[in-house]
Amino acid sequence: MSAAAPLTWHKSACNLCYINCGVELGVSGDDAGQRIVKVRGDADNPRSQGYLCNKAQAIPSYVHHRDRLTTPLRRRADGSHEAIDWDTAIREIAERLGAVVSRHGGQCVAAFGGGGQGNHAGGSFAFSFLRALGSRTVFNALSQEKTGDFWLNGHIFGSQMCHTAEDIHHCDLLLVLGANPRLAHGFTNARDQLNGLRKDPQRKLIVVDPRRTETADAADLHIALRPGTDAFLLGALLAELMRRNAFDEAFLAAHAVGADEVKAVLAEVPVAEWLAAADVGADDFAQLVHLVLDAKAMVVRVELGIQQGLNSTLNSYLEKLLYLMTGHFSRPGTHGLHSWLAPLWGNTPGARHFATQAEVICGLLSPNVFPDAVLSEHPDRLRVLWVDSANPVNTAADTARVLQAMAALDLMVVVDVAYTETAAQADYVLPASSTYEKCEFTLFNFELPTNYFHVRAPVLPPLPGTLPEPEIYGRLGRAMGLMPDEAVLDALREAARDPARFGAAFADAAAADRNVGKLGSQVLYETLGRTLPDGTAAAAPLWQACHRLARTRPQAVRQALQAGADVDAADALPDDGPALGERLFRTVVGARSGAAFSVHTSSWDFIEHADRKLHLAVPQMLDWLRTLDPKSAGPDPAWPFVLSAGQRRLNNANQILRDPGTRTSDPDGALYIHPDDLTALGVADRGAVMVETARARMVVRAKATDSMRRGHVALPHGYGQRHPAADGIRQVVGPPINWLTDGAARDRVADTPHHKHVPVRLHAAPADAVLNTVLPAPAVAH
Repeated sequence: MSAAAPLTWHKSACNLCYINCGVELGVSGDDAGQRIVKVRGDADNPRSQGYLCNKAQAIPSYVHHRDRLTTPLRRRADGSHEAIDWDTAIREIAERLGAVVSRHGGQCVAAFGGGGQGNHAGGSFAFSFLRALGSRTVFNALSQEKTGDFWLNGHIFGSQMCHTAEDIHHCDLLLVLGANPRLAHGFTNARDQLNGLRKDPQRKLIVVDPRRTETADAADLHIALRPGTDAFLLGALLAELMRRNAFDEAFLAAHAVGADEVKAVLAEVPVAEWLAAADVGADDFAQLVHLVLDAKAMVVRVELGIQQGLNSTLNSYLEKLLYLMTGHFSRPGTHGLHSWLAPLWGNTPGARHFATQAEVICGLLSPNVFPDAVLSEHPDRLRVLWVDSANPVNTAADTARVLQAMAALDLMVVVDVAYTETAAQADYVLPASSTYEKCEFTLFNFELPTNYFHVRAPVLPPLPGTLPEPEIYGRLGRAMGLMPDEAVLDALREAARDPARFGAAFADAAAADRNVGKLGSQVLYETLGRTLPDGTAAAAPLWQACHRLARTRPQAVRQALQAGADVDAADALPDDGPALGERLFRTVVGARSGAAFSVHTSSWDFIEHADRKLHLAVPQMLDWLRTLDPKSAGPDPAWPFVLSAGQRRLNNANQILRDPGTRTSDPDGALYIHPDDLTALGVADRGAVMVETARARMVVRAKATDSMRRGHVALPHGYGQRHPAADGIRQVVGPPINWLTDGAARDRVADTPHHKHVPVRLHAAPADAVLNTVLPAPAVAH
């Protein structure tokens, strides 16, 4: 018997949630067949410091599975796909895309995605290419989840790019709303932090959630409110705190405007009536008020439970008022505004989409708007969809209408690692290398006071037949005549050998040739990228970001570099912007375990209002709060259950994890339901239930659990994928939940979906029912 091949260990990061903890990946095999076989935490990572959760063990399943794409595909007339070579794919896409743009203009092209979890480097190349065509419409996961929060940041802090972070490590009260960090994380080393809270008698944990989550199990107080009533509870809590004189008046006088308008509306809140609407008892509420009053440093941690439910943007407003009115801001253990290296989104206050008039927030449109933008009669409707590392067929609300819109497009192209449900609808599919087969970095850098960035070198050679995104978009740019002349690129390649010369050379080239600026990411990749270590050429676009940060916040950069350097190197830190920017760039790109890029302790200089103050009175939100009707809080008799669609569980992560073998504890993606509700339906535990909404019906497995409130049920996210079984036949694995959801059920400000509050009816499934089968909704409601 031959000895097992020795492992080589490579530093990288987990790609299964946006915290992206540092990992070391054990690789076995030779160049002809290398595989990731083991995963461990990276003790050298300055942020996660060796921490690892159970989900990271599934990383090999992301790279090595049956559904990887290894050749470009072209759609046949019958809807199936045929393999074609790269040259044919690039030529035909360029011809068809060019023809549509010539006829209708670049505004008819939209991007969906731009990078999945831990797979973001390619996004800058995709957006650079599409913007060079004149495209400005972008849909992605953030705009399905967070844009209501970002919209409020624009009003309160002065820019939609002002984004809050939480110093959970030093708080004495953590109030969790609609989140389950023990499973879903959301902050660094989440389980360790939660364990620290539980063990420290001076620190407290409150969880507000209809379900008794794994986080709630360890809480000092769990408030199991009625689904969809977060605004009533938060409004009542704020009103009661005001009546207890618990607002920090000195803080508000020094740092805020509009507090009096907020107080005037809170004075009208009928606390007892709103608590009854939320079904929260007097004793639980009294304990909640007491713990908040007693807190010296409070953090309010929120997630999609309140950001994809009823009153979602209002929920986010009240959550912000809770910590701002009480002064839990810009000091240790509270909230603050974090720095950016490369911002994930922009600032577009008041912008509207030309074809739908939906509000464009942070430069993004909600996926709920996508079908409207395609099926519109507007002459500038969307005609081309470019999907990069996204799967809207499974993840956007109302799958039937998403498919209807896709069928009406002139062209759809998908760039992805797998043959996703969206790829199956595309005219062309281009196979990308996985996040571990190319240079990658993660843009979710939300820490304070020290903020980190992690550029990751390739761990494996690219799967044969695949290309990293910079190569894909470079070929497309050349085929469409968008790239600068080779002589311009050659001159920049020569200048890149001397970092002191490159900045001026790039500026001169951009002034002389507009295509240099339009395709800046691609140009940097093909010039400066050739000088970078360890195969990290795709990180070249960070050069601009590093120089910008060094120019605008030199002291924060110097502190970060000094903290991560030895004494001699720290003493030699340059003072001037260009040299400091170059030092930051080389540090960030060269640190295989990640590096700090800024340190700051005050949030006030990040506020973008001219007066550097918090603007607390947001008229649309105060009007919304005034009109909340507690009579609307109960269930609709026609739809007696509320479904939370997209629940986090132990063995689910996201749509990029496509191997069902990782979900042994919940292979069917069962419907969680209270035992008494299941008994009332006449269904045994693990039996089949028909879930019915206004959009569709679906047969699912049911699992009885007393963690659910009566009338509240949940299905997990990350399921519903068609995956090839051992015999090669594609089978649906778990419930494709967005056949059930309604794109019209959306937030009034941000158009984000009400995924966590879907009205449903439940019935015992027929004896011959097939799990995860989607059926049309009945023609006549009963």
